[in-house]
Amino acid sequence: MLGAAIAASLSFWVSGASAADLIAIITPSHDNPFFKAEADGAKAKAEALGYETVVLVHNDDANKQSQLIDTAIARGAKAIILDNAGADATVAAVQKAKAANVPSFLIDREINATGVAVAQIVSNNYQGAQLGAQEFVRLMGEKGNFVELVGKESDTNAGIRSKGYHDIIDDYPEMKMVARQSANWSQPEAYSKMESILQANPDIKGVISGNDTMAMGAWAALSTAGRKDVIVVGFDGSNDVRDSIKSGGIKATVLQPAYRQAEIAVEQADKYIKTKTAPAQEKQLMDCVLITPENASKLETFALTN
Repeated sequence: MLGAAIAASLSFWVSGASAADLIAIITPSHDNPFFKAEADGAKAKAEALGYETVVLVHNDDANKQSQLIDTAIARGAKAIILDNAGADATVAAVQKAKAANVPSFLIDREINATGVAVAQIVSNNYQGAQLGAQEFVRLMGEKGNFVELVGKESDTNAGIRSKGYHDIIDDYPEMKMVARQSANWSQPEAYSKMESILQANPDIKGVISGNDTMAMGAWAALSTAGRKDVIVVGFDGSNDVRDSIKSGGIKATVLQPAYRQAEIAVEQADKYIKTKTAPAQEKQLMDCVLITPENASKLETFALTN
């Protein structure tokens, strides 16, 4: 059964939106500002193009995601914009939408199938991770003990970013990883994991994180322990990390353009709804940008301003 919050959301959907021109936007929890930026970008673009929208969250629960997609189909949504709940677990739900003639446009995370979604628009996580790793190595002076915080294991991006990091860092023999743990993209979990890691490895010099939320948790734990000397690098380009970089805390992050990615997905959905024209390529990569003290002031809500 759907939880009370989901049921309330669906009740609003049924009563407050017109299925004739409805776009459903489904993401992980908005507790993470990255996912909120996606939802905000998709909603603003869709409404600017004249659509009704509904914004729902699956909380990385594949069963809940499937239920929300069922409801999108039942309400006659014209398209689904989806940041999915698992590369394997999502395939059947997106296939179900396709069979019901509701096209899906995926953002941020890929699924392990092609020809099911109309588009998969994702950040070039490998390229971005290499940018972050290169800066991390430079800041570390090419040597020292470090820690890696990894994202949710079911999320393809966690593995891709980790590989991108190690394909750079592992070329430096004096860089020694003393701990590698998943904090599941979570700030509180990263705080707790960092406390334990620091107790076991007091001589660490750096932390490289799979996302900004975990980087913020790690930095909070390090700050509490009086270890502001530790170099921390994140990934996402959040405003929180931007502010930390500007104040001399976290040293760098990698911007992936969440807001623009969501806008592009809606633009492609709009074209598909009106003309049945799919994008030239299903899988589309958007390059990431290194954020340091030199350009942090230009970062706003996962986008660079002029």
